[in-house]
Formats: sequence, structure tokens, C-alpha cells
Amino acid sequence: MKRKTMKIGELFSRLFPERQIYHRSGGTVRYFTVSPLQQSVLSIAIAAVVGWTLYATASLVFIPNSTLSAQGQQQIDKYERWVQELRARDALSRSQLVERTEAFQEATVSFEQRHRTLEVMLDSLRNGGELEVAALRGDGSALLVNASIEEADRRQARTDAQYQEASATSPGVRGQIAELQREQQAFLDEVEDIAIERAEAARGVLRLTAVGTNRIAETREMGGPLVPFANLASGNFDTPEEAMFAERVSQVAARMEEARFYQSVVSTLPLADPVGVPSRLTSDYGLRVDPFNQRPGWHNGVDVGAYWNAPITATGPGTVSFAGTKSGYGRIVEIDHGHGFKSRYAHLRRINVDKGDTVAIGDVVGAMGSTGRSTGPHLHYEVWFNNKPYDPVEFLRAGKHVYEE
Repeated sequence: MKRKTMKIGELFSRLFPERQIYHRSGGTVRYFTVSPLQQSVLSIAIAAVVGWTLYATASLVFIPNSTLSAQGQQQIDKYERWVQELRARDALSRSQLVERTEAFQEATVSFEQRHRTLEVMLDSLRNGGELEVAALRGDGSALLVNASIEEADRRQARTDAQYQEASATSPGVRGQIAELQREQQAFLDEVEDIAIERAEAARGVLRLTAVGTNRIAETREMGGPLVPFANLASGNFDTPEEAMFAERVSQVAARMEEARFYQSVVSTLPLADPVGVPSRLTSDYGLRVDPFNQRPGWHNGVDVGAYWNAPITATGPGTVSFAGTKSGYGRIVEIDHGHGFKSRYAHLRRINVDKGDTVAIGDVVGAMGSTGRSTGPHLHYEVWFNNKPYDPVEFLRAGKHVYEE
């Protein structure tokens, strides 16, 4: 036992001999001694640190996940939930993007249909909705709108608060769509106002003729709608806004059709002077003393005097329905102006037109004479509506509101 102890002591002395470490600084040499015991303790400490490092590294690499701590597993679960939520949000965003894209495309198609409808209205307003007095006389004179409009409907200003509020509060694309809707409504309101003004002017002229619009409406031929509505008029609407827009378009189209009808009536009325030169009224319409038997009698027209062969002109556009001789009238021309209106020109010395001819306002249809039951050269002029005579003076007065002097 003593021998083994001596051998261990010799081995320990060889492994950890006493060591002296010298240190020189500033010309001074110093040294300190490290004993075998100190060396052994330091070696043991270094070995312990290295062993613990190797053990910890091996534990992280080779130990299964099931041996991880509960806190680490909770962190991993939390990260997985975050990933799943992000994936779900991404899928939802993609689906919403698809839905909004489809809705935007549908809205685009709807706006295109609306704009096509408004374009049709605008074209009708530009091309066929005006009282073209140039087509009546050809002199570019304008229609006066200060005729009586007591029979006309009152105009009502329309403002759509819904679209104004939406355009004021909705940002981005929604605000732009609301602004477009507001502009469309404003366009329809403006078109309706123009149509009502024109209808009022035309109806006022009709009232001045003593015929009025009620009798005209009784003989009015009904037709199809003025504006083709496409899908907007089918009655199947995807949204309440489309139904509201279609109803508004129908209202405005009805106003336009009303204005067009009354304008077409006024455009063919016999409103101009029947004599193409300065003339004078020699006998009124109605009850008078007959120039032949000196007894009271009814006069269906007016007598207008000028001179022999004075030009007799058409007082409105139309078609010659009769050109020849009738008892009491002598040589006579009758013009059908449509809508139930006719004009007659009697006692002519010469007839310049034939039955079936189309005449414009101001065309010479004959020459002043004294044929038939007449006491001298003059024109017997009559205006009829629905086979009933009316005072031609009322039509001549109404014509002064159509043609500027």
C-alpha cells in the first residue's frame, strides 16, 4: 500500500511539478510559484467546464422533442397559431378581392348601360326634341316661350340627398361612384326641365289658338317609348338603385315624348299669314250680314283683301288634300296639316298645286281672285280642326308668338 502511494505521488509530481512563472516589467523581474495542488484544482475545473458543455450540446441535439419543456412547447404552439391566422387572413383577403372585382365589373356594366341610355336621350334632345322653326318658315326665326302656359304642369326641382350624402362621406372609389350617380341624376333633371319648358311653350301656343291641349290629347295616337331602355325596362333589377334609376328614366322619357308630341303639332299648325303680300282683313269670322242677301249668316272663315293675282301662301306645312272647284268657294285649295288640322284657301283665280302635293310654309298655292260666291278679289281663308271650323285670327295671333317680326 505504501508502495502504491509512492507511485501515485511520483505520477502526481510528474504531471503537476512545481512551476515558477516569471514576469518582467520596467526592468524588474518578478516570479510566482504554482504548486502542484493548485495545478490539479485548475485542471479539474477546466475538465468540469468542458464536460458540462459537451453534455449540454448533446442534450440539445440528440434528446427527442417530447423532452422539451412545457414553456418551449407553448411558444411553438403560439407561433403555429399565428401562421394559421395569417394564412386565413390571406385567404379571406383573396376572396374579398375576387368579390369586389366582380362587383366592380358589374357596377361598370351597369354604368355603361346607364350612360348608353343617357346618350340616347341626349341624341334625341339634340336631333328631334327642338321646335325647328327653320323647318316651318326657313328664315331661322325663333320660338318665343312667353305664350300662355296655364295648362302646363309646374316644374319641380329635384335633388337626391342620398347621392349627395354618399358622395360627401364615401372616400375613394365609392365616393367616385356616388359622384357619378349624382351627375346622372342631375343630367336627368336638366333634361326633364328642358323637355317641360319646350312642352309648356308648345302647349301655350296651342292654347292661344283656342283649340287647347285637351282636344289635342283626345286625338293623340299612342306609340312605343321614345327611349330604348334595354335591360333597365325589363322589370328585373338587381339592386333598388337600378329600379329607381329605371323609374326616373321612364319619367323623363315621358316628359320628352310629351314635348316632342306637342312640338310636332305646333310645327305643322297653320300659323302664318295666308297672303304673301301686305293685306287687310275685310270680314271677320262668325255671325255677319251676308253681302248678297243682306241677312244675318254664319261665316266659317275670314276674308282678306289685297289685289288681283296676289300670291296665296301655305300657312303651315302639309299635304294638299283638295285642289279644284267647290260650290260657293270657287277655286279652292285645301291643305291637311296633320293632327286633325286643315286650312282652306277659296275664291282663287289660279291654283298652283295638285292634290297629293307636299307643301312647306310659305309655298305659293294659288293667286287671289273672285271665283265662286264672291263680290270682288279677296281670299276666303278657313282653319278646321277635327271637322270643326275655328277662328283663323286666333291662329294668326298665336303665330306672332312663334315667329319674331
